[in-house]
Parts: sequence; C-alpha cells; structure tokens
Amino acid sequence: MAKEFTLSPDRVIPSIVYIEACENYQKQSYRNRCVIYSQSGPEALSFPVVHENGTHKIPIADIKIDYGKDWVTRHQRAIASAYGTSAFFEYYKDDLFALLDRRPERLFDLNLSIIRFFIEKTGLSVDLRVTDRFILPQEAEAVYGTDLREVIHPKRPDGIMGSLGLEKPYFQVFSGRYGFVRNLSIMDLLFNEGPDSISFLKNGIL
Repeated sequence: MAKEFTLSPDRVIPSIVYIEACENYQKQSYRNRCVIYSQSGPEALSFPVVHENGTHKIPIADIKIDYGKDWVTRHQRAIASAYGTSAFFEYYKDDLFALLDRRPERLFDLNLSIIRFFIEKTGLSVDLRVTDRFILPQEAEAVYGTDLREVIHPKRPDGIMGSLGLEKPYFQVFSGRYGFVRNLSIMDLLFNEGPDSISFLKNGIL
C-alpha cells in the first residue's frame, strides 16, 4: 500500500509507502518472484518457500524460505548472465548479491531488505514503513491513500505501471534481439541506467 506516491520534475517529494506485513501469503504473486531480461527473453526468478502444512492462510511474515536447493547461487548466476554486460552491473552487484548471501530465514525479511536496497540505489525519497494490522480493501484507500496490494500482480501486466506511465523505453541489454520488454524487476532499470534511474522514474510520471 502506498500513500501519495508523488514525483515532480525537479525533485522527488518524500512519500510514505507501507508494505503489507499482516496479510496471508499469496501464491503465484510477486511476493516471492521477479522477472529479469535474459538472453532468452523474460525469465522469472522465484524464492522457494517452505510448505509446512501448505502455505494457505499463513501470514506473510511467517513464511520461511526453502534453502534445500542452492537457488541463491543459481539466481546470482542468472542475474550475472543477464546483466553482466550492462553499464552498472559491476557497480551494484556485490551489494545486491550480499543480501541473498545472508540467507535470512523469512521471506518478508528478504523482501524488505531488497526493497530498501532499490529505494536507496535508485534515489527514491521514500519513508518505508510496515503495517501493524491487516487493512481490509474497502478501508485501505481511506487509511493509506492508495491500495496497490492487488494491482501489482503477474496476472495483471497492464496494472499500475501503465497507469503511472512507467513503461517508457530505456536501454536494455537484449533490446536489439527482442525489443523493449516491460514489467521487469527494477534491477533491470538500475543495472542499465544506474544513477539516471531516478530521472527515468520522474520523467515516466510526467
């Protein structure tokens, strides 16, 4: 959930962004996956989770990551293969990979550390907070401003990004082969545009 996510031409106005910490885990969502642009086209990377009596109706904050198979190394190699020739991969990769190497027990903690990483590196001025109770959809907008919990979803590719104008093309490593691919992880923007990522985000809103 986000409140007053506002960008201006000259600066980013600080925004309060709430991360839902009290919902139940949802399968087939971005809660444990992202999409990168590989040499074969879009490629989904997922964080395997522990299925203790299933994951249905388990709070997102209680979901544990499954490290039974070495997906951390596999994902790092996939990211390196996809972005190794991008302009800013070497500049950011060590810090990003270090987050995965820490292997936190819970999915929510890993997600939060990754979100904070990209907020910092892209230069977004965001006051990031977590919810302390679950807010029903009908009251979410009144309490927090804008409810994005179900808008940003793999099954809704034309959701928030298009409505905010955040689909304007920028350079991508394999664009000569497949053209511009939208709805990717923000790491695609950061590795390709580096410090200019914030300019793209601001210009995309205008």
